[in-house]
Amino acid sequence: MSQYEAYPAYKHTGVQWLGDVPSHWEVKRLRFFAKINPAIKLELLALPKTEVSFLPMDAISEEGSIRLKMTRPVADVQNGYSYFENGDVVFAKVTPCFENGKGAVMRDLIGGCGFGTTEITVLRPKKTATVRFINYILRSDRFRKLGVGSMTGAGGLKRVPDEFVRNFKSPLPAKVEQEAIVEHLDCEIARLYNLINKKNLFIELLREKRRAMITHAVTKGIDPNVQVKSSGFDWMGDVPIHWTVAPIKYFTTHIGSGKTPPGGAEVYQESGVLFLRSQNVYNDGLRLDDVAYISSALDVEMKGSRVQPNDVLLNITGASIGRSCIVPASISSANVNQHVCIIRTCQSELAYWISTYFVSDVIQAQIELIQNGAGREGLNFEQIGNMVVALPPVFERKAIKMVVDNETARIDTLISTVMRSIDLLKERCGALITAAVTGQIDVRDHAAHKDQLAA
Repeated sequence: MSQYEAYPAYKHTGVQWLGDVPSHWEVKRLRFFAKINPAIKLELLALPKTEVSFLPMDAISEEGSIRLKMTRPVADVQNGYSYFENGDVVFAKVTPCFENGKGAVMRDLIGGCGFGTTEITVLRPKKTATVRFINYILRSDRFRKLGVGSMTGAGGLKRVPDEFVRNFKSPLPAKVEQEAIVEHLDCEIARLYNLINKKNLFIELLREKRRAMITHAVTKGIDPNVQVKSSGFDWMGDVPIHWTVAPIKYFTTHIGSGKTPPGGAEVYQESGVLFLRSQNVYNDGLRLDDVAYISSALDVEMKGSRVQPNDVLLNITGASIGRSCIVPASISSANVNQHVCIIRTCQSELAYWISTYFVSDVIQAQIELIQNGAGREGLNFEQIGNMVVALPPVFERKAIKMVVDNETARIDTLISTVMRSIDLLKERCGALITAAVTGQIDVRDHAAHKDQLAA
């Protein structure tokens, strides 16, 4: 941020994490310049049939946008939901959404108001603050990092307490200066997120290439001159003449799923026996950054849902349906919930082939056919067992595995490189926001220069 200068004069705040701020700024707790979770308008309660905007968590993005597609009558949401109005700012207070920066300024709400999950906190600016400046305070690195440290709760259900928000100390310049800072941040953050979006698009193209390569490998093999035969299925096409086309159930000893433990998420622990959920299962392997744990005693009660190394896991409900991976040998003890299917092959080396097949367009096409015919309710064990795969001889599977592993490793390395560059850009966003809203840098001249150019 060498292009920015500091303010002419600073004063010490006495706040350890904040240090010095511009001498003409005030330092206040958030509750003194924003209302926290304001109450619903009484006149709205008299209109129970009125449709208002409804905002689920997945309709709020990291970059501050919202998708307003859903409405609900007031009677359905007046209890048990968070209330907000146009001009309020909300942020997700539950992990991992809080760490990911989910939050937005509310605008274009039906009837000027709306409701959403209780896992958001709502702030309404008072006279001395603007909503966009408060929004940037909430998006700053300092607020997020200190908020994570204040979280309460166990397992995957940690939340930022309202008391932390009320008492969070933040520098506050005059409103005209808030606007100048916001104008500059809007422009710079939009530019950085434009780069991030382009990189995300490139990652999607790489993933499509990866999936296409895998689909070709598991349906056509690696010999371009091999004789082929019809598989009997349009979505599979021709396959090598010496391959076996058969349902998955012929190659497995067990197809089943886990269950949610008695008490649900309330029994999750900070440590213990791994409890795998659909958010842990990805096509490139298990992701354990948001993993839950259960007690050893509960593990014994749920022994039917235990997984073994080399089991194939398949998500069978929800938006992640069809994601699959193999349980690695490094995991000696774990359970799964009812949204994850366990597929145990009759030969250990078949696990790789079945798991790789689930990543291909062939299985995804079968899942789509099943979902279209079943009202998108999810997959059952019979449907999974009847999914069709093409199986080459053992020696050929080994050769194909070598080619697929080498090519996926190359693509995955490139994806990882691009993802790291995205992380750096997001870090730059957070650092820029923090520096601007705490007065570490003076962006007023930059904002004024842009206004002059626009004029």
